[in-house]
Amino acid sequence: MPFIDTHISGLFIFEPKVFEDIRGYFFESFNEKTFEEKGINTNFVQDNQSKSSYGVLRGLHYQLNPFAQAKLVRVISGEVLDVALDIRNGSSTFGKHFSIILSAENRKQLYIPRGFAHGFVVLSETAEFFYKCDNFYSKENDAGIIYNDNQLQIDWKIPVDKLNISDKDKNLPLFTDARNNFEFDSLAYIDIE
Repeated sequence: MPFIDTHISGLFIFEPKVFEDIRGYFFESFNEKTFEEKGINTNFVQDNQSKSSYGVLRGLHYQLNPFAQAKLVRVISGEVLDVALDIRNGSSTFGKHFSIILSAENRKQLYIPRGFAHGFVVLSETAEFFYKCDNFYSKENDAGIIYNDNQLQIDWKIPVDKLNISDKDKNLPLFTDARNNFEFDSLAYIDIE
């Protein structure tokens, strides 16, 4: 299976098999059957793409239930540090984060289930970021957590003076003050091999 477990239940690295030759390369960036065999039964309904320059930090974002979103994220060009923060009340990793470098070169993807805040920062000159969502955007249920909350101890790998952050993201609440209606369901994360 092309999945690598992380230390957080339900959060997986997806490393597709890449076929390369002198002409270039080919890989399946998503195959519903492959994900179902891993126990991930997600019906993606929306694709999003952004382009950002070095130091742009977007996050930490999520949507509240019932408009929560699972995401499959990847980088089409450039390189980012991608961060997923477990905000599922009752989870043994509640308040813990996982970070990974995603790039056009390594072709890794991160599957982020519902109940996580998500963000990324661009490490290369520019990066194009692409992700699939299993629910539509809902402005009323849009929520977030400030990127630099000391409690979270996230190392964004970029000097603070080089970060480029929107006013909206600069004014997100601390982790302890953020809106959150997620509960951990251990039965939803039974590992299937």
